[in-house]
Amino acid sequence: MEEFGRYDQYPLRMVLVSVLVSVAVYAIGAYILAEVGLVFAAIYLLFVFLLEFRLLRGHCTDCYYYGRTCAFGRGRLSAIFFQKGNPDRFCKMTVTWKDILPDFLIFIIPAVVGIALLISSFSWVTALLTAALLLLGFAGNALVRGQIACRYCRQREIGCPAERLFRNNR
Repeated sequence: MEEFGRYDQYPLRMVLVSVLVSVAVYAIGAYILAEVGLVFAAIYLLFVFLLEFRLLRGHCTDCYYYGRTCAFGRGRLSAIFFQKGNPDRFCKMTVTWKDILPDFLIFIIPAVVGIALLISSFSWVTALLTAALLLLGFAGNALVRGQIACRYCRQREIGCPAERLFRNNR
């Protein structure tokens, strides 16, 4: 750990927790949508892939953690596939609620579908998975970002548009 409690490289245990929360949300979301039809699960997974691609290419390349181990492991992953961007661009970027809406849709869409499935024909599996999805989507993501990722982030002290968004809404 660096001074001020910031990491230049996040410990593997933190990265694993962050990645497991994301993968669990993606897997549960795909499972719930597959109950409606495999094509819906495939479209959902394509949506997840496109959001991850957008993040890796459009944001991670400009981040302090490009080529380093960030809380989500994306800094290293981005460096494998894309050239380094401009860190000044990251600091000057503005993020709005409209920009992060797709990230919330990753768990909200399958949760709404899960609730609709429960109304049409109750299943304990669907009920438990929908509850788990909502728990991971809200509390899991809040825990990962609040206690793992943002808390120790070097980019946050340099300048983070997401941190500015959330700070201004408190």
